[in-house]
Amino acid sequence: MKKTIALSLVLAASMSLAACSKKADDAAANAADTMASEAVEGADNAADASMNAADAATNAATNATDAAGNAVDSAADAAKSAVDAAADAAKK
Repeated sequence: MKKTIALSLVLAASMSLAACSKKADDAAANAADTMASEAVEGADNAADASMNAADAATNAATNATDAAGNAVDSAADAAKSAVDAAADAAKK
């Protein structure tokens, strides 16, 4: 009788540990999945921010190049006007 009761208690304890262990495993798996998802989302956000920064830098470089080209055109026009004025003055 004592062996049967002891065996029943050991079996009950083993089942309760197994049940708790399953819940702990599930919780650990869920936590790992959540952390992995958040890491992927963070990496995606960082990649998006990096691409946005690269686009902004490219746009700024394009704008600077356009402004420099416009300045060169204006200087060339002014030089041509000065040469033309000097040529007209030399003819008189």
